[in-house]
Amino acid sequence: MDVLTSQYEMIKRTRESLFRMCESMSPTAYVQPVEALGGDSIRNLHVHVTDCYRVWLGVRGLGKSMPKIKPESIRDVQQMRELFGATDSLVAEFLQDFSSNWNPDIQTSWMSETTESTELWLFTHCTTHEFHHRGQITKIARLLGYIPPKMNLSKIK
Repeated sequence: MDVLTSQYEMIKRTRESLFRMCESMSPTAYVQPVEALGGDSIRNLHVHVTDCYRVWLGVRGLGKSMPKIKPESIRDVQQMRELFGATDSLVAEFLQDFSSNWNPDIQTSWMSETTESTELWLFTHCTTHEFHHRGQITKIARLLGYIPPKMNLSKIK
């Protein structure tokens, strides 16, 4: 069993419950900025999460050229699901590419500095970042009057 692939499968199943909650919201609520959380909307946070995967795994890890996604280009949860589908493919490519070589240092730039990172660090950064913003998304949902589902990590099936 490839442990990181299995871990990412649990993350995707957990993300699914969040998507189902978002589909129960009005389209206006999904894109509504909430000042109590810095003016972000659920849609904008979802885009931010996908951009993290794209930048850290795609650009820095795999050396791809990937444009930043503009939140306004995503109109609804279905389009967000499609964006995450592309993100899932990128993660699968990253995990396949580095499946036997997780510890070499690679040069990455961030905040005008260059640092050495490992592929394992890049993957871990992206997945923990997603969970951080998942908490913010559920807080926004509560502030908008929606009750989020339990957000525990899904188990391996």
